Amino acid sequence: MTEEAQRVFDAIDALKEIADPTERARALSEVLKALPGQNKALKEARQEAVNELLARPGASLRTVGAELGISFSTVQDIAKGYSGSGKSRPKREETSGG
Repeated sequence: MTEEAQRVFDAIDALKEIADPTERARALSEVLKALPGQNKALKEARQEAVNELLARPGASLRTVGAELGISFSTVQDIAKGYSGSGKSRPKREETSGG
């Protein structure tokens, strides 16, 4: 885990340690309320970073996947803005043989 990501998780853990239950509940509620919007923003920032990696000379889905420790198909999904299950992906157009 990166140092930056660890700091985020440490901050979240610190919320659970707030002694006053009223303050703890308020702080946790604020974070939970903001998470849906932050989740979308984080996915967009990740997509931008992956597309920057793919734009480097000689970069490919496979090389970026190896660098990030994920499969090339996951890199492709992130670059195209897909997330979640395959159900949300547009279907490939069928081509007729012949």
